[in-house]
Amino acid sequence: MEFGFTTAAYVVAAVLFILSLGGLSGQESAKRAVWYGIVGMGLAVFATLIGPGAGYWWLSIILIAIGGVIGTMVAQRVQMTEMPQLVAAMHSLVGLAAVFVGFNAHIELVNVLGMDEAAKKALEGFGALIAKKDIVEQNILRVELFLGVFIGAVTFTGSVVAYGKLAGKVTSAAEKLPGGHMLNAGAAALSLICLIWYFNSGDMLPLIIMTLAAFFIGYHLIMGIGGADMPVVVSMLNSYSGWAAAAIGFSLGNDLLIVVGALVGSSGAILSYIMCKAMNRSFVSVILGGFGGETGPAMEIEGEQVAIDADGVSAALEDADSVVIIPGYGMAVAQAQQNVAELTRRLRAKGKEVRFAIHPVAGRLPGHMNVLLAEAKVPYDIVLEMDEINDDFPETDVAIVIGSNDIVNPAAQEDPNSPIAGMPVLECWKAKQVFVSKRGQGTGYSGIENPLFFKENTRMFYGDAKASLDTLLTMIS
Repeated sequence: MEFGFTTAAYVVAAVLFILSLGGLSGQESAKRAVWYGIVGMGLAVFATLIGPGAGYWWLSIILIAIGGVIGTMVAQRVQMTEMPQLVAAMHSLVGLAAVFVGFNAHIELVNVLGMDEAAKKALEGFGALIAKKDIVEQNILRVELFLGVFIGAVTFTGSVVAYGKLAGKVTSAAEKLPGGHMLNAGAAALSLICLIWYFNSGDMLPLIIMTLAAFFIGYHLIMGIGGADMPVVVSMLNSYSGWAAAAIGFSLGNDLLIVVGALVGSSGAILSYIMCKAMNRSFVSVILGGFGGETGPAMEIEGEQVAIDADGVSAALEDADSVVIIPGYGMAVAQAQQNVAELTRRLRAKGKEVRFAIHPVAGRLPGHMNVLLAEAKVPYDIVLEMDEINDDFPETDVAIVIGSNDIVNPAAQEDPNSPIAGMPVLECWKAKQVFVSKRGQGTGYSGIENPLFFKENTRMFYGDAKASLDTLLTMIS
């Protein structure tokens, strides 16, 4: 009866997770989709706690309660600007959990194999599952837990480095140790040798050596990726964490973990591929950590950045009929989304056409800008993707760039030596006038200079985005 209920609950939870992923693809259905995920996870945890082989029930409740309290505290303290590094941190925990589960499975396997038949019959839970396996199934389990530890270790250190880069605690530049890809290849080859060694011996030593090699691979892969490509890295690590969870599911014989891990892993991989296509990157080179650096000297930029004050921007907006706003991470840092939404409402009330242009990798997390605009209650129908609006810039009177750099950088099309060469960008420089809201003249997080700032039809609206928009709003009634 218990097994039947657990299986049924897992099926329902899996369906809810699928509905959740499907709903998150649209802004209108995203809120409902989140609740699908919450209910599905709650049902899965409950079914696991009361299912067959469950032990230390009260300890599990205590640990869940502690985790819930910590999660609530973190969620209340984290700002939207810190969501990318929070996601990276969560991925690292999934990877570390996979490592712990893998080692625990190895220890349990060794213990069970050392028992006599009478002792094996008294086992429950995972131990009983191992006791029923024949020699072939035991070897399969060794491969499963080995892969789970490997993927988990890569995910853990990779996510820690990604967190450091996103939080500004580690340089955003692409850095590799001398030897570059050969070091990664060597560590991967060592891991393969350890797999053969572990498969034939069942000793813990090759498992430990492989774990250390995988820790290095995760660290070195992500260190070799530049800041301009971190949105793809977050998505890629999401995929890794999913495959780590699936590997845990195979090791534990848990069908729901396999399904959920496969869903997360495949969806993360698909999203990474889509984002690579949007950035004109090779998907294979992303996985191998082989991009993010310059291929030669960057093209020299002529001209100077010309500043403009709020009066000038206000006058241009009063005369404009069509306005396109391009938000970026700088808007999130300044928490200026509410001001942007208010500016949009006032301009639309004057009969002006106002739309938003969203690049697939705007911000440091996929969908980051969409979430911020939805939070500020900007109408969904005026928030357009790059492919939907790029051809409209030549007919646009004013383009306003708020805290964006790489996604509006003409060097992607004009400079073959640029780190973002070939990346599709929002061609806002084709608008009649371009205003760039920016704190100063620095190159920003990715360290890539932007020729847009020096073009004749561009004016720099310097200052904190929120403060600048506050001043602008006083002039537009």
